[in-house]
Amino acid sequence: MDSVDPIKRSAIMRSVRQKNTGPEMALRQGLHALGLRYRLHAKELPGRPDIVFRKRRACVFVHGCFWHRHGCWKTTTPKSNADFWNEKFQANQARDRRAVDTLLAAGWRVATIWECGLTGKADPSECAEFVARWLAGDEPTGDFPPPVAKPPRAKTHPVATRTLSIESGSSR
Repeated sequence: MDSVDPIKRSAIMRSVRQKNTGPEMALRQGLHALGLRYRLHAKELPGRPDIVFRKRRACVFVHGCFWHRHGCWKTTTPKSNADFWNEKFQANQARDRRAVDTLLAAGWRVATIWECGLTGKADPSECAEFVARWLAGDEPTGDFPPPVAKPPRAKTHPVATRTLSIESGSSR
């Protein structure tokens, strides 16, 4: 069951931006500080990449971990209406794959930058430096940060949190 009414939920979903998001702006600022110049949201390219380096035939997608299923701790699935969400996420991933495959087949290089590498405790300048190194190299694709599996949650029990010192035989 949703915790907000349908009208409020609709307003929340409408407010999710597609362009000029916080992570995208952080990356753009870092790239500009490194002296890199680029074009934005090329409509003529498949998937409409967020950042395009035309002379280098390279483009960058800045993806939200939740919507595009990065696999990090931000990749959660809502418990309500799980079938809808799973279909939505699978469609997003399929669309992303088609766009990347089409760009690669046309001779473009493609990097995917994930939201978790640009927000929170992450340093956006590290991400910008990754893009600069990727542009200088010849790899056709790049991924920052690389997808990682979520660590399993530790099951704790209040009594099991005490440690036992083997030498003294006492608990702390």
